[in-house]
Amino acid sequence: MKYDVIIIGSGPGGYVTAIRASQLGFKVAVIEKENLGGICLNWGCIPTKALLKSAQVYDYLKHVDEYGLKAEAIDKDFAAVIKRSRNVASGMSKGVQFLMKKNKIDVIDGFGKIKTGKKVDVTDADGKVTEYSADSIIIATGARSRELPNLPQDGKKVIGYRQAMTLSKQPKKMIVVGSGAIGVEFAHFYNSMGTEVTVVEFLPNLVPLEDVEVSKQFERSFKKAGIKVMTNSSVESVDTSGNGVKAVVKTKKGEEILEADIVLSAVGIKSNIENIGLGDVGIVVDREKI
Repeated sequence: MKYDVIIIGSGPGGYVTAIRASQLGFKVAVIEKENLGGICLNWGCIPTKALLKSAQVYDYLKHVDEYGLKAEAIDKDFAAVIKRSRNVASGMSKGVQFLMKKNKIDVIDGFGKIKTGKKVDVTDADGKVTEYSADSIIIATGARSRELPNLPQDGKKVIGYRQAMTLSKQPKKMIVVGSGAIGVEFAHFYNSMGTEVTVVEFLPNLVPLEDVEVSKQFERSFKKAGIKVMTNSSVESVDTSGNGVKAVVKTKKGEEILEADIVLSAVGIKSNIENIGLGDVGIVVDREKI
């Protein structure tokens, strides 16, 4: 089938572009291998904010007397908090689905690969390949959690952000490796819920991409909240053979062994550009980016 515009990926970059292109009169298709809305709506920005909202409300309840109010038997239901977050994400994804129909945009389920001649092969869940063509092809494939060689994720004891959003049981102790946006959001959430959290950051400051003044104030806030902060430190290895996890952390003073129920690897993100045919059409990739 022939389109004016084909967009690979339906995250905020992809679906917003698709809507605008349709409004301008183009015949548009969006290729998505998972859920409409991409990582942001399903596994990133939106569901994490839902978790943080629950943490904020719980924190208010724990200090309700400071507002001149009274409440007894304050507690939380961790499973219900997780369920609410997933329901929020699901609702947002369905909202994007509605917008696709409203703007007469075709949604093609599958994995898109660019070919020469302005064509795209889409492989569906059953392995069937269908060819589409367009005058313009837009790549909006987003990113995923990066894995370090010495910190492979098994999805159980060493997890990424997806598992951190869907744990069936709240861990008593958690090690968060990396203090970018993903790491500190989950550190704050789990600490608020009552998990004992340690953050390990390789660089000298938390949220290292922010101004130093912001980082220092942020670190003070974390320590005040009871989060253990280890900057200028790195996780060298992780032993998952026991009931929990033992992590060997290298610091300026030497090595330290941390024990926890689970390790969250939040060491950044990696572009989703493998196997989508970039080399076949002459698109140059530099340091994992187009």
